[in-house]
Amino acid sequence: MQQESIKAKSSSFSLVDKLKDYSQLLKPNLSLMVVFSSVIGYLMAPGIQFDIKRVLLLYIGGMLVTGGANTINQILEHEGDKKMNRTMNRPIPDGRMSKAEAWMIALLAGFGGALLLAYNFNILTGILSFISLLLYAFAYTPMKRVHPVAVFIGAIPGALPPLLGWVAGTNAISGHLAVGGWVLFLFQFFWQFPHYWAIGWVGYDEYQKAGISMLPSQERTSRFTGLQCMFYSIVLVPLAMVPRFLNMCNNWGMWIMMLGGIFYFIASVNFYKKNDFKSAKQVMYASFIYLPLVLLALYFTKI
Repeated sequence: MQQESIKAKSSSFSLVDKLKDYSQLLKPNLSLMVVFSSVIGYLMAPGIQFDIKRVLLLYIGGMLVTGGANTINQILEHEGDKKMNRTMNRPIPDGRMSKAEAWMIALLAGFGGALLLAYNFNILTGILSFISLLLYAFAYTPMKRVHPVAVFIGAIPGALPPLLGWVAGTNAISGHLAVGGWVLFLFQFFWQFPHYWAIGWVGYDEYQKAGISMLPSQERTSRFTGLQCMFYSIVLVPLAMVPRFLNMCNNWGMWIMMLGGIFYFIASVNFYKKNDFKSAKQVMYASFIYLPLVLLALYFTKI
């Protein structure tokens, strides 16, 4: 009886550990904001009302596709992950999981999520989600070790979620009906540059170990990174007027988004002036505040 109890406990621990490894691969915590933006994109679409079933289906499909992309990212980067303290304990570099098993998880999650979205919403949504996965996994990921242009490449799939949500609600990616979706795309597109560059500046030494090129200047001592953060963040201020012009939100929504953009820009200016660890982290934190603020402002002031 005692041996059977020990075996049962061992099996239980093994299952828990395996689930933890799968969670590390899929990275659901990091995918949350990505999927949240797709849900807001869906709810912003004309004529769409909140429906918990539809929202959950979009959420699950988005999490699966994003998880598939994250898993492929870890498969392709496992050698570099071995060299960084924050990633060396991931399942593949630590030797707890084979690449074959990880590929199986990636394919199941990626294809499963895209099919779920195509079946429950429309084929265009499924195709767009799968294109996003391919761009992130096979364009952005390998380019990170080649040139800082990777941030621009990665910003495209990174900005697709709100457009994907809009397409799920409208079944339109071009024409008059799709304009609002592309506006949401632009917000998330420009938001990403200061966000990723601040993260790249803070983690510069770790990224150097893995041969990852994130900063536009290639050197942390240069103020060029801060200057670029200023450029991309200031664009978000006048961009806040576009949803109001298109009657996507009311005046309150526009003013809140403009104030969010100014807040983001001020953090970028401070980073340009000081070019230090503290100011880089302030840009990073400002980015964490800006995106949910804008998305919620759009949703709660929708016309």
